[in-house]
Amino acid sequence: MLQRYRHRPLAFIGHYVRLHARWHAIIITAIAVAVACNVGMSAIIRHLVNGMTQGGQGMGAVWVSIILFCLTIVCDNAAWRVAGWMASSVFVRVGSDVRQDLFRYLTGHAATYFADRLSGALAARVSAAANAVVALENMAAWNLLPSALNMVLAIITLGTVSPLMVVVLVGMTVLLGLGIYRLAGRGQGLHLAYAAEAAEVDGEMLDVMQNLPLVRAYGMIGTEHGRMRARIGGETALHTRSLRYMEKLRMIHSIVTAVMTTGLLLWAVLLWRWHKATTGDVVMVTTLGFLILNCTRDLAFSMVEAMKHVTRLDETLGHLLVPHERSGVPETVRLHPADCHGHVRLRDVTFAYPGARPVLSHFDLDIPAGMRVGLVGVSGSGKSTVLALLQRQRFVQEGAVEIDGINILELDEASLRASMAVVPQDVSLLRRSVLENIRYGCPDASDAAIRAAAEAAGCTGFIAAMPHGFDTVVGERGVMLSGGQRQRLAIARAFLRNAPILILDEATSALDGESERHVHAALERLMVGRTVIAVAHRLSTLRGFDRIVVMEHGQIAQQGSMAELERVPGPYRDRLLAVGLA
Repeated sequence: MLQRYRHRPLAFIGHYVRLHARWHAIIITAIAVAVACNVGMSAIIRHLVNGMTQGGQGMGAVWVSIILFCLTIVCDNAAWRVAGWMASSVFVRVGSDVRQDLFRYLTGHAATYFADRLSGALAARVSAAANAVVALENMAAWNLLPSALNMVLAIITLGTVSPLMVVVLVGMTVLLGLGIYRLAGRGQGLHLAYAAEAAEVDGEMLDVMQNLPLVRAYGMIGTEHGRMRARIGGETALHTRSLRYMEKLRMIHSIVTAVMTTGLLLWAVLLWRWHKATTGDVVMVTTLGFLILNCTRDLAFSMVEAMKHVTRLDETLGHLLVPHERSGVPETVRLHPADCHGHVRLRDVTFAYPGARPVLSHFDLDIPAGMRVGLVGVSGSGKSTVLALLQRQRFVQEGAVEIDGINILELDEASLRASMAVVPQDVSLLRRSVLENIRYGCPDASDAAIRAAAEAAGCTGFIAAMPHGFDTVVGERGVMLSGGQRQRLAIARAFLRNAPILILDEATSALDGESERHVHAALERLMVGRTVIAVAHRLSTLRGFDRIVVMEHGQIAQQGSMAELERVPGPYRDRLLAVGLA
């Protein structure tokens, strides 16, 4: 649903205002009451001055004006406090809703979306969008709406002195507003350029911080300092140009409104001299004239500032609300893990990455339930693509990928994910405790089940040696653990998931001999009774598998047991076995 608000920032904000419509209505009503009180004070002052000029005959009007003035002050303050109290809760909730919804939408993107985007920049844009919405809500409540209402009510009140004055003032105000708006629109490109550069600088800074060991290892600290200095310098220059453009608009507005207010005051004095206005009228016109001056100034400045936030929000939504990559097939079929046998088939599959030749062409692979199958071949033969298609990280262009005879494009997200567990080469761990990272395999699992999974994966020994055992925080991406320990935690997570299909994506390729032995033992226990699909660089990893599938140029060149393939001529014996790689 959020996708329809891409490049429609005001409609995006309106969506969240409608979600909290009742509370926004209370805030707007309270502000309107406060503004009416503010303008009403000028009318009360007119009656007070007129009463004072009448001498003793006007004392009744004087005392009534004083009482009304005091009551208006009380009402004005009470209305502002109601609006502020409500806004302190509602606006914060709107910002929270924006972050949650954008995060939910962002995580719905396929792997292709994240391939050429900095994760730090994406996270920065989510926060920037929420901050922009909250800033615009605050600006609307405390600047735009009060200024606009003050102007309207002040102009209406001035109409009691001279209708012609109102007509002229409205005309001048409209012309001024349109002029400022058009000039502000011309500066939108400056604001957009700054917003995009700010997001990229944030993302690049986070990218360097996440890869600081690499930067230090190659002695690139000084280079990165210089690079960041140049990027921040460019961002600063864009920000300066954006702000100075706004200052030019403020200067133009100040000159025009000063002339308008002076003319308004002279007009009121002339009406008084011609006996067409009272002394109180002149005082009120003067007071409201300065009020209109301040309001038009505040309104113009706020509109320019709001446009900057709207531009940044537009840029952010344009990046985040890119349409999700979808197959076009409704995901309506549910498959309970207990009913899933794990029969996997790729039927006449063709797939090509954008702008490239097909990686797989009319590819067929049938893996019966409970069979262990290893995919081997040189880099670029299509092994990883098969795993990506099976996990629906990519979508086939022709053919179908099936689990138990069901096209995976028809499976709902929960059913597909519950049917398989993945142990990758580069294990992903969250900056949370060991217990929480293992529990990711099954969020509802008990602590006892998690400890049992850790025992089955051979993790309990090194976990017991950690400072806080299962409650030890593993650091960002598991930096506190060795490669073998991270792999065994991933295996424990797969044990806990207890899925019928197990995907091993080069799970031992980066391990030393000792770690590999531990991981192999854990994997042997994990593979029992499951359909296993493994991509491996080390042929030793696949010993004991039921079938080895040798891939070349997106096709199956050979397949059979390891013993069978070793006996017959072909790419396995002649090339892969010779170097010990797959």
